[in-house]
Amino acid sequence: QVQLVESGGGSMQAGGSLRLSCTPSERSISRYDMAWFRQAPGKEREFVAAIVESDGSTFYADSVKRRFTVSRDNYRQTLYLQMNNLKPEDTAAYFCNYGRYAITDQTLFPLYNNWGQGTQVTVSS
Repeated sequence: QVQLVESGGGSMQAGGSLRLSCTPSERSISRYDMAWFRQAPGKEREFVAAIVESDGSTFYADSVKRRFTVSRDNYRQTLYLQMNNLKPEDTAAYFCNYGRYAITDQTLFPLYNNWGQGTQVTVSS
């Protein structure tokens, strides 16, 4: 299975920006959709943003629309998440994964239940 390594997290005051990266151990996942998820303490993991392999379409959770931007480096297959105007409620561990995005379910279904270590984002008010 492909290993995913998330990076770029940190501590930030509200209103600030961060850019997260997700680097796969292989380029073989190029044919899959990719997405970011996050998990806050005591809460379930939730979908944040996805980018579709076929045409580069992007999808976002309502809570991050117009603040976060997901993109993908098609050569390195690195996935990015540009996060602007951060809010305390964005505090969570952020994870990436690959699989198929389902429009009706508004989430990505990972090919494998295989998650990286994540990268922590902490936003203070």
